[in-house]
Amino acid sequence: MLLELHIENLAIIEQVDLAFEAGFNVLTGETGAGKSILLNALNLVLGERADPSIIRTGADRLRVSAVFQLPDEPELHAALQELGIEPEDGMLYLAREIQASGRSIARVNGQPVPLSTLKTVGDLLVDLHGQHEHQSLLKSSSHLDLLDRWLGEDALRLRAEVREAVRQLHQMERELHALIEREREREQMIDLYRFQRTEIQNAHLQPGEEESLLTEERRLTHAEKLLTLANAAYESLIGEEGAYDRAAEASRCLQEIARIDPSVAEWQEPLESAVAQLEESARLLRQYAESIEYDPERLEEVIARLELIRRLKRKYGDRIEAILAYAEELEQKLHALEHQTERREELEQAIETAREKAHLLCEQLSERRRVGAARFAEQVQHHLRELAMERAQFLVNITPKPMDGTGADSVEFLFSANPGEPPRPLSKIASGGEMSRVMLALKTVLATASPVPTLVFDEIDAGLGGRTAHFVGEKLAELSKYFQIVCVTHLPQIASRAQHHLFIEKWVEGDTTRVAVSSLKGEARVQEIARMLAGESTETALQHARELLGAG
Repeated sequence: MLLELHIENLAIIEQVDLAFEAGFNVLTGETGAGKSILLNALNLVLGERADPSIIRTGADRLRVSAVFQLPDEPELHAALQELGIEPEDGMLYLAREIQASGRSIARVNGQPVPLSTLKTVGDLLVDLHGQHEHQSLLKSSSHLDLLDRWLGEDALRLRAEVREAVRQLHQMERELHALIEREREREQMIDLYRFQRTEIQNAHLQPGEEESLLTEERRLTHAEKLLTLANAAYESLIGEEGAYDRAAEASRCLQEIARIDPSVAEWQEPLESAVAQLEESARLLRQYAESIEYDPERLEEVIARLELIRRLKRKYGDRIEAILAYAEELEQKLHALEHQTERREELEQAIETAREKAHLLCEQLSERRRVGAARFAEQVQHHLRELAMERAQFLVNITPKPMDGTGADSVEFLFSANPGEPPRPLSKIASGGEMSRVMLALKTVLATASPVPTLVFDEIDAGLGGRTAHFVGEKLAELSKYFQIVCVTHLPQIASRAQHHLFIEKWVEGDTTRVAVSSLKGEARVQEIARMLAGESTETALQHARELLGAG
């Protein structure tokens, strides 16, 4: 609720402080005393735009600040948290400064914020009804929420089910849309992967194959030279005067020496081993030479095979093992892509089921709204009649809309003050007095459904008197059980029902106009009610004032 309002240099106000209390607060004073200026100040600190011309003459800036004590309302605290605003011990401090240059500075809890943020915070804290525009009930976008709140827990639970059903439906629709969008890309990828898989499969690659082919390529390329060298090496071992014959002759000579000188016998074994190795080497050289064959066709095959392997390596991996591993990945990718059709069919079926469920829930919610809207409108109209608007008409207009998280209905409150006039949106109400009384009737019906803690009414008494004014006072008093009420009034029937009475007084001091606000209690309040009744404090007016205050 609003606790304090501090104003500096606004119009004729140099400086004034107002303290408010819970329940019903009323502001009274002589015509022109500045009551509306006080509400203008509240409007400014709640984020409405302003013209620098409202700055007090001679001042270079105006300042308005307000202190609010927040109720224990989870939705309110959640909304503030979304704005990045943390209350300080359950309190919120709003401030607004407007400079003569036109610059406007807004603050929440001492921190600068955009004016839009200040207005959003203000919308959460105060509904100001009357000649100002700070009125949440004028926004048709809020009517659906207000009706559902009034309908109660069953409607809110059903609406939550609708929201979840629509969320799931939209999630599946987005997934299906993404699948369809990727359909052409999917087909292209399937073709590409299939081509790559076939290309690798047709190559019949074997691990280690490339190294073997490279060796074979070198042998085939240099076959003539290898054969010449092998034969030459063989001849050097076995040919006339070759190494084998000379080593064998040396071995025979050593045998002869050993018969004469046994001391050299131990040399015989290494020499005989060398002779045997030379013979084995010659045999191997002969086999190698016989295996060498110059085969141009095979050479071309090997070169072509190596080129195929090199081309596949450039595309799929730096080794044959890497190419084969990529081929396994291709199988997995193809399996996933080829089975996306199944997922699409599953999604389409699931979407159809989810859409039917969402539509059914929306129909149930719409039916609940249609039935409840008639009762809601009837109650509002009942209160309007008690507020001297006997011939007014109030309707809840429900029209179909595309299904979303709130259902399939658009809701707007319509009003007509006089017979013959078609009901129109609340924002089209021209009279401030009519506006305030409609708002009062609505707020009375919505009492426990609206989350805004403070209601401000201006011009609510326009065109009222007698019994009707008494009813307005009663309704404001009843409404103050659920909200903090701040009301500017000229009617004693309304002022006498308030729990906290603020008196605004204006006087001229030299060349300066002064404005002050005081809290009236006891006899001072009796005097003010008497003034409102008769224009002066006659004994009759004082007696009547006491009767009004006593009745309240």
